[in-house]
Amino acid sequence: MFKGLSNLTGLLQQVQQFQGRTEELQQKLGQMRVEGRAGGEMVSVQADGRQRIVGIKLDPSLLTSPDAEMLEDLLTAATNQALDKSRELMAEEFAKMSQVQLPGLSELMSKFGMGNGNSPS
Repeated sequence: MFKGLSNLTGLLQQVQQFQGRTEELQQKLGQMRVEGRAGGEMVSVQADGRQRIVGIKLDPSLLTSPDAEMLEDLLTAATNQALDKSRELMAEEFAKMSQVQLPGLSELMSKFGMGNGNSPS
């Protein structure tokens, strides 16, 4: 009975460490930057590692163009590219952080399609 309690205490300590590392990772990701570009670099969108848009740069010639639809398309493409890169960055950083092995974590992550490439059942 007490052996099970000892295992539970150890697991809780590991979970607390994991939570602390997750908070650190969130802060780190908030400072990281990726960039999406479109239209031969006429539009540049910058995102942080937490999928937040933090900057947009437009070539001044786009502001005088009567083709609003083209500008919308370029902004959409650059934003989607930046967000895709941000998601990739987050996944890479999370994979590095999750080197800590919590009992049952792999099984739990695989149920959500995060552990071994399998999709959720």
